[in-house]
Order: sequence, then structure tokens, then C-alpha cells
Amino acid sequence: MTKRPLIQLALSATLGAWLACASLGAMAQAYPSKPITMVVPFPPGGVADTVGRPVAEAMSRHLKQSIVVENKGGAGGGIGMAQVAKSKGDGYTVLMSLSSLVVLPEADKILQRAPMFQVNQLKPIARFTADPTVLVVRADSPWKTYAEFMAYVKSNPGKISFGSSGNYGTMHVPMEQLKAATSTFMLHVPYTGAGPAVLSLLSGQIEALSTGPASVKQHIASGRLRALAHWGEGRLASMPEVPSFKELGVPIQYSQWSGLFVPADTPTAVVDSLRQAARFAAQDARAVAALTSAGTSFMFQDAPEFERFVQADAKDMSALVTRIGKVD
Repeated sequence: MTKRPLIQLALSATLGAWLACASLGAMAQAYPSKPITMVVPFPPGGVADTVGRPVAEAMSRHLKQSIVVENKGGAGGGIGMAQVAKSKGDGYTVLMSLSSLVVLPEADKILQRAPMFQVNQLKPIARFTADPTVLVVRADSPWKTYAEFMAYVKSNPGKISFGSSGNYGTMHVPMEQLKAATSTFMLHVPYTGAGPAVLSLLSGQIEALSTGPASVKQHIASGRLRALAHWGEGRLASMPEVPSFKELGVPIQYSQWSGLFVPADTPTAVVDSLRQAARFAAQDARAVAALTSAGTSFMFQDAPEFERFVQADAKDMSALVTRIGKVD
């Protein structure tokens, strides 16, 4: 073989390698090149949906690509969470989850069934909110204070029913805490999400529930619901008149957080793009106004801090679910 063909061969190989790298770089830079689906694993009207929609709108403006919210309720959020956990890690399917994400796999163990998903199948992108849940009843109920409500519960075991977004979900766990702390019995009625549970409370099918402020603030403001207590540390900025359980002498606490996740094998470049978009959303005036109006606010954590938070919360919730044990 002559020297010229060897040189040409070397040049061709070099050019081919350069073109391959350039192609990969172009692919990475092109993300997102089509609409993104944000799975909200609950029906409309709940906290994940209330947070997810303004966040999706803000992120879409930053990414210059539409983000379509898809509500996929069922199994306390597990169906939608499992869908994203098992989907392709290309950045086009993301999950707006609540803190039940770290509870459901532990609940499956308690129930001795195969888990729908594992937490390590998902990669945290950002936390957006973290609110204590609030105990609410209808405004036309006879209970104007927590003391009156609890007196009735203790005198009438099983006559009070409370709704939730599903077994071991973020509306169920705090009520189980309350039952355990007060040695009382209330009937649990699971729904597919906070939205249907709140509607059931408004229509008189159940008597109480625990949920994030964003799910009920408008109904409290309109005079249809009454907040009796909350699971936080001090007074809430959005409901300063409502005492915490700790103030009332009941030693329980629970926080319902919302955060964005992707499948664990999502490429780093895509994760970084989503992190930048999430940071933009948390500072976006429109998104901030939407959450403030709903009764919550951003408590943003970027991926590294959020990942540590999720790991710690998963450990705490594992112990809590074990204490609760098997429930119907």
C-alpha cells in the first residue's frame, strides 16, 4: 500500500471520529427536540397537580419546548410513579411526585407483595415544595376546634371517616399518626387522589381529611371547609390562625413534599438541562404567584441536596410504615 492511501485512510478515520463526536454533541444540545410528558401520579386538584402545572409551564418556557402534564392516578400514586420508573431514560418522560414515593415501596413490603417500583429506579432533579398537611372538616360541621373534633372521635369510635389519596399515601400516613397518638379509631376511605377526596368531603360523604394547604386553601377561604390543626412545627404563613398538633400537645409531625424525578439511567447532560429549567421555574414570577395563590410556596432544593433529602426521608418513612403496620 502506498503512503498516499495510508494518509487518506488516517484522515478518513479522523474525520469519521470527529463527525461522530459532533453528532453526539448535536444530539445532546438538541434536547429537548420534542414535547416532554410530565406524569402527575394523581388526578387533577391535588398538590402534585397544583405544583406541577405552573412548574411545567415555566420549565417549558426555559427549555423552549412544551411540557404536557399527564394525570395518571391509582394505587396512591404508585401507578404513575412505576410508569416513569420503568420508562426510557431520555428526558421525555418526567415525574412530579409527592413524598408517598418513598413510602409505597416500604408499604408493599409490609403487605408482602412485589413492589411496583423501587426508589433507586428514579433520579431526583429538584424539590419544589414541602408543606405540613392540614386537618380539615366541613365548615358546617359541629366541630369548630380540634378539641371538639377529638372529643367526638373518642366518644364515637369508627363513626368518623376520613379520606385519602390511597393506602400509605401522603393523606393517609398523617391520619394514622394521629390515630396512634390519640389511641382512637377512625374509618379510612381511600380515593385515587386528593382532588376526589376533597370533593367527597365537600359533598358530605366523609367527615375529615389531612392534605397539603394547596388542596384546600380555596375552600377554606370560601367558607366551605375549616382547618383545625396542622402537622408542622410552628404557625403556617398561609394559615396563621391554625395551631400545630405540637402546640395542642399531640407529638406528631409530617411534611408533604413535591419534587421532580426522571428514570435513573437518564444521561447527565439531560439531567443538567432539567435541573437548569427547574431552577428557573423556582424563581419564575408566574410560578411563584401561582403557588402563593394556592397556599404554598417554593422550598427549592437542587438535585444533590434533594437526593440526600430523599434518602433521609425514605429511612424515616420506612420506620414509620413499620410502626403503622398492615392496614386495610
